[in-house]
Amino acid sequence: MGCAVHSMLSAGRGYTTLEFKLNFVRPLTDAVPLVRAEGKLIHGGKQVATAEGRLVGPDGKLYAHATTTCLIFDRR
Repeated sequence: MGCAVHSMLSAGRGYTTLEFKLNFVRPLTDAVPLVRAEGKLIHGGKQVATAEGRLVGPDGKLYAHATTTCLIFDRR
């Protein structure tokens, strides 16, 4: 999710986490050979950005999902 937020920033801008919510939907065991992490920007504003993330197995099953709210600021 941080990468999704970071990807929309212009040079000289930074971010930090304001809020983070994680939901585990099913257990991730060694029987699951591989998972894919997906991150998506929901909103990229001037001062606040929100993003969501998902962990998905090779069969399309959802293992976890999360959301974050980030504060955007000037690094100068």
